[in-house]
Amino acid sequence: MPNRALAFDLGGSSGRAVIGTIADGILQTQELHRFDNTPVTFLHRPYWDVLRLFHEIQTGLAAADAQGSCDTIGIDTWGVDYGLLDDSGLLLQNPAQYRDTRMQGLVAKWSDTLQDSYRISGIQPLEINTLYQLLADWETRPALMQVAQTLLMMPDLLGYFLTGKRYAERSIASTTQLLDCHTGNWSDAILAAAKLPIRDMLPDVIPSGTVVAPVLADAMPIPLSHMPDVVAVCGHDTQCAMAAVPTAQSDFIFLSCGTWALFGTELPKPIVTPQAEKYGLSNELGYGGRVSFLKNLTGLWLIQETRRWLNAHGNSYSYADLELLALQSPAFRSFIDVKDAAFVPAGNMPERICAACRATGQPIPESVGAQMRCIYESLALSFSRVLDEITQCTGKTYIQIHMLGGGVKDRLLCQMTADACGIPVVAGPIEATVYGNLVIQFLATRTLSTLEEAHNLIAHSVSPKVYQPQSDWTAAKQAYSKQFPTQ
Repeated sequence: MPNRALAFDLGGSSGRAVIGTIADGILQTQELHRFDNTPVTFLHRPYWDVLRLFHEIQTGLAAADAQGSCDTIGIDTWGVDYGLLDDSGLLLQNPAQYRDTRMQGLVAKWSDTLQDSYRISGIQPLEINTLYQLLADWETRPALMQVAQTLLMMPDLLGYFLTGKRYAERSIASTTQLLDCHTGNWSDAILAAAKLPIRDMLPDVIPSGTVVAPVLADAMPIPLSHMPDVVAVCGHDTQCAMAAVPTAQSDFIFLSCGTWALFGTELPKPIVTPQAEKYGLSNELGYGGRVSFLKNLTGLWLIQETRRWLNAHGNSYSYADLELLALQSPAFRSFIDVKDAAFVPAGNMPERICAACRATGQPIPESVGAQMRCIYESLALSFSRVLDEITQCTGKTYIQIHMLGGGVKDRLLCQMTADACGIPVVAGPIEATVYGNLVIQFLATRTLSTLEEAHNLIAHSVSPKVYQPQSDWTAAKQAYSKQFPTQ
């Protein structure tokens, strides 16, 4: 029997369990379980319902066992969020969600004190980062932090529930802004500058693809026929997606587009120059010691939250409806800065878009179609800007963009991205994160020998759609740059 790997891919709104095998040179997958991941708001703060997520993982494991079990499992999630354990190993509280507002103003407040953090961590300072969440926790909940004994990032926390092992997988640890991107270990210098007395709370960092331990019998409500090994795949979903780019090229541009949009390239070592810092480019650590040199932007969240808000107030728009309304609206009238923190929280996205345009002296997109056109064009133009910034920092030329994730299904976004960037967009696979999760498990069990072999496997398993540039966006790019000059 071929090795069977089970991938748990948890996103900001849903999760799934997918079984994968390799047969006849093709990666074959089957979704066994899909579930919602809905944050719970308590006293105006959003939390992740982590025990419900663990229950869904138990359900996925049982579903796999009913079909003949699996050899390994891997868990990937979003970055930056964490859980805290007490001295007996019990969870102190549900992990807070990165959309919480307790970190507001902390980047500016700590900018002078943490002025060396970029050079060390290689990570763009963002209020959602673990570093600023911890600073907020010590400021607002010191009693909680004083009794906490262990900090585990979300995929590592779920892995701990399964195995009883405490560890910090390197890719998810690199999203914290607490890791030294040059050594791959926790930075004592950043912890000291931030006055965070948490070094003993941080587990040992382990490489992506480490086989941790088998699932404990006590971790399951019902016995399994076989206890699979937990593999610490790239816990950060972006880095799983990177392992699934279907290309043999060493220099490529990727756009992992889901709720967040991660636009970047892979490098053998970090770039932490003043220019890279000025542009807000991050250096996240991926599989095999590779570095993802990228920028974190608000992605499909703008569309998702606009639709949610509209439909919660008496409408019934599908995504296809919104795409059509955008196409029917005049082009290049108003733009927004998609990385603006104003668009991060949940709430009235249409009003915030109108307010942003009003504040910048642009025509106010009052209709739904105009708002959607504004979102689509602003996303594409922001991608074009980041492409220029990465090209300047690396000195390399990129001939196409590999778009991965849910954004692949949005044909208008794919086409506008090709138009704005002026190079083809190769769209697919949609399930890049799952594919990467699975091939890292296969690499851990030596079913696959090298990451290049994994890339070739995925290239033979998918049929991406190519979007060629169809229109000239030069004038739009100039207008966008004038409206939002690089800081």
